[in-house]
Amino acid sequence: MIQRAHISKKNVASVSVALLLVGTSADALADTYQVGPGKPYANLNEVQDLLQPGDVVEVDGDATYPGDIHFRNHGSPDAPITIRGIPLNRRPPVLSGGDEWTVVLHGDHYVLENFEITGGPEYCVVHKAHDVTIRNTVVHDCPNHGILGTDAESGSLTIEHSEVYACGSGDRKHQLYIATDETMHPGSVFRLQFTFVHSANGGNNVKSRAERNEIYYNWIEGAVYHGLDLIGPDGQEPSLAREDSDVVGNVIVTTSSWQVARFGGDATGSTAGRYRFVNNTFFLGPEANVALRMQEGVESVELHNNVFFKQSDGEVEVLRHTDPIGPDPVVRGSNNWIQDGFTEVPAAFSGALRGANPGFTDPSSFDLRPGPGSTLIDTGTNTTAVKDAYAIPNPLEAPVYVPQYRMRLMAGTQVERPRKGILDIGAYEEGSPVAPPPDWNTGGSGGATAGSGGSSQPAKPAASGEDSSGCACHLSSRHGGSAGWLILALGLLATRRRSSHRRG
Repeated sequence: MIQRAHISKKNVASVSVALLLVGTSADALADTYQVGPGKPYANLNEVQDLLQPGDVVEVDGDATYPGDIHFRNHGSPDAPITIRGIPLNRRPPVLSGGDEWTVVLHGDHYVLENFEITGGPEYCVVHKAHDVTIRNTVVHDCPNHGILGTDAESGSLTIEHSEVYACGSGDRKHQLYIATDETMHPGSVFRLQFTFVHSANGGNNVKSRAERNEIYYNWIEGAVYHGLDLIGPDGQEPSLAREDSDVVGNVIVTTSSWQVARFGGDATGSTAGRYRFVNNTFFLGPEANVALRMQEGVESVELHNNVFFKQSDGEVEVLRHTDPIGPDPVVRGSNNWIQDGFTEVPAAFSGALRGANPGFTDPSSFDLRPGPGSTLIDTGTNTTAVKDAYAIPNPLEAPVYVPQYRMRLMAGTQVERPRKGILDIGAYEEGSPVAPPPDWNTGGSGGATAGSGGSSQPAKPAASGEDSSGCACHLSSRHGGSAGWLILALGLLATRRRSSHRRG
């Protein structure tokens, strides 16, 4: 096996000059590792410590591999390390079990795509790194958190075109529980897009303590507690950052007495944040009595073009503020459709439409597209971003895609929202098509464009259900050293070739 050369730091300058002279790039030094039955490596544990920036690991599908995988080495912003499942017989590779967790991402700049991950004794995926994308991946049957972003060491994370279900337990273990370390990685973003989160065993469907949340084009259904729980950090100094959330183009379905979304704080960490909800469809179950709940400190809230619909009669508050801290939030809204029976509609809402039936195509089967004659058609507003001192920075001004009907959207199959004059209210536009079902044979990487970690860019929560606590999830640091791959190049120039080379 060819070994990586080691060069002392004093030779860095001469190595860099040599690289410039021969025109060698980082990409030219990348390796591709093949994992699977009959391949050079039997499982990911055998390659996890070999990886360097730009490397690609291809893992054969239709096979199950052991967990307790720790990716410690770092990629780079321009050359992330890619761990890619290669579907075979229409089945992805399965990563299963482990000591405590199935996969732990310690290293920065990774793409993990095309896997099924299940059965971690405690957690299935642990994220404690920066600039990581999880794509085209199904995470399920994890007894505690399905995907956990730790309070310490975590930076930006994108989860896209994925599915998470049958995870969580009690009120403190969640399907997705994300945090960012505002000291180590200031300005980090958690983005969740084109993803299906459903059928929780406990906790919230999506709980995030991230500095900024971007929740775009997802179908989120069936939490035991909140669908979205967007709150402040645990263990971080409150003055470090204001936590904001931009929530656009989602369907969120509740099946319990808890809220579609809670935001602000949870008695552990408050945000004083800014929250924006645009073109979402909120579908509440018969037990719900509050749609959105602010808790503790919130600076501002704006809501435009959202649908508030309940499956049965009964009063529901649109927006409740509990345990307030500090000044009253600035609340703005326009052109929301609000079902008869919903109360506590903020006076600052303008152009609200009221009625008994929004005119969904078939709400009994959750087809929430506007049907013929729907009052949602052409009654929204194209001005979906307030421009003032309380506005959220860099919002996604208008929805470009639609969420898929109760399934995840494989990368490359996301469905554009039909474009016409005035936006319809809700997550769907009249004429929105149905996307093709997921197909593992696509390989999953089509349609993704360059972005953070390789993610695709969409365009530029003392009555029932009022106390779901969080937890501090501090895991010990296991970062491996990130050897500066550039200084290794001189000893490798004569022996390495681009991706046609397969290590054996």
